[in-house]
Amino acid sequence: MALPTRWNPFRQDNRLDWFPELEDLVRNLGARGPLARQYEHMLEMRMDVREDEQGYHVKVDVPGVKKEDIDISIEGNQVTITAEAKREKKREEQKELYSERYEGQAYRSFTLPSEIDDARAEAHYDGGVLSLLLPKKPGNGSRKLTVN
Repeated sequence: MALPTRWNPFRQDNRLDWFPELEDLVRNLGARGPLARQYEHMLEMRMDVREDEQGYHVKVDVPGVKKEDIDISIEGNQVTITAEAKREKKREEQKELYSERYEGQAYRSFTLPSEIDDARAEAHYDGGVLSLLLPKKPGNGSRKLTVN
């Protein structure tokens, strides 16, 4: 038994070409507009997180950003990193032909399993890599409750 053929309005049909513009429109939906290109070049902060008994060790790639333009906030077990990438001013006598470098603010926020002792936390920035040492808050372990 043959399966019924479904009608596909976007299939190329030599007999009837009612909506050729519609096919072009659907085909171009995947094309990237200026807004998509802007997000394509956004500053990506790739991250590695390791844990030991004392705390968390986080390494974040933040290329092309000065350490003064990085802001880190800790609230409980929530860590937020904000970075602002700035570009040099354009020169009037030079015409920009192509640019992929991002300019603007980006952030990364993540939650860790334990609360962080923000008083002992440390941050170092070298060669485009932000290193965080986030010690666990003491007395934050789990405990069993007895049912009465």
